[in-house]
Amino acid sequence: MNRRRTLRLNPRTIASMAVLTLAGCAQQSISPSLPQTASIGGKAGPAQPPDTKAKATKIALILPLGGYSEPAQIARGMKQAAEMALFEADNPAIQLITKDDGGTPQGAMAATDAALSEGAEIILGPLFGKSATAVQPIAAKANVPVIAFSNDPAVAGRGVFLMSFLASEEVHRVVSFAADKGKRRFAGLIPDTAYGKTVEPAFRSAVSKSGGELVAMETYTNDATSMLASAKKVVEAIKAADAAGSPIDALFVPAGQDQLAQLGPLLAYAGLSSGKLKLLGTSAWDVPMIAREDALTGGWFAASDPAGWKAFAEKYRRTFGTAPPRLATLSYDAMSMALTLAAQPGPARFAPENLTRTQGFSGVDGVVRLSASGLSARSLAVLEIEKYRTVVIDAAPAGAAPQAVAASADPKPQL
Repeated sequence: MNRRRTLRLNPRTIASMAVLTLAGCAQQSISPSLPQTASIGGKAGPAQPPDTKAKATKIALILPLGGYSEPAQIARGMKQAAEMALFEADNPAIQLITKDDGGTPQGAMAATDAALSEGAEIILGPLFGKSATAVQPIAAKANVPVIAFSNDPAVAGRGVFLMSFLASEEVHRVVSFAADKGKRRFAGLIPDTAYGKTVEPAFRSAVSKSGGELVAMETYTNDATSMLASAKKVVEAIKAADAAGSPIDALFVPAGQDQLAQLGPLLAYAGLSSGKLKLLGTSAWDVPMIAREDALTGGWFAASDPAGWKAFAEKYRRTFGTAPPRLATLSYDAMSMALTLAAQPGPARFAPENLTRTQGFSGVDGVVRLSASGLSARSLAVLEIEKYRTVVIDAAPAGAAPQAVAASADPKPQL
């Protein structure tokens, strides 16, 4: 699942899950979990902190682990990624409390109550936006922060922080890059979905902020007839602009893998390619098949630098014998962040001022900084699609991540 991935899922990942028994820690897994007494490096060590006077730092991980739905499979991969970060740290003073929330708000509330009763100082998860909203008052009452994996910006704040990628950042990054390269007149072809309804205002804002002009905008539903009709309208607008001597410079197509498989041939048939105008996208384009779409060759999209993901995926595969889900980096980086803060003394180690520190946190997907609003801000690269591969043409800015762009949505299906 792409990044890489409100979690409100589109048809690729939507699944309804029954409430599962939440007693104890979840141990189910599709692929082998790390043994409870071994570290990544093979060094033996107890799963629980040694019996000393020092109090263990307890980190809770709440995910929809049970069942065989796609979200459950992703969640188990995220659990293993968090375990991998923990065992790499090899710190016996850290105790991980894993809870299965059954994929429901009610299950998440029960899992949170259980984790807090066991002494959790910070909660990683839940995965779904409605679940994060449900646990917020419970965690806030206990003064325990929640690092959720939802990409719905509406659930952020009041002690809930989002580790996910937000589409507003990616849209602004790719549009501003295009503007720097001389692109001034823009068109958009956007899905008429929950994701599209939040991406569209981000696109309009980005074009305006860059000093550009939005010349044409069409939306489509997820069926071939609607896609064809909307694509034809955009093509007609582009050709009309060419004929009038004021060509459109860039076409924004924030489609996912399934949509691109249908839109690519339509754009190619219409004669549109990055040879005539620049095609722009978000990290929804960051999928293996993207470089096989001839119509998208030369297109630009914003995403995290792929080098970090490649190294992480290889390490995960060596450890567990299977490929990680794209969202696994979120749990790995969240655990790494929690471990960094756990090294600080005192009960306020996970206080908001520490979670929102100016320098942010370095992770697999680059630097991430959490804002007081609960939104994440990330340093993003711009990639270009070449034949059979994608390449970074503008590296992610070094240092701290930029300020979070308010109120937008993630390029992945909203969770």
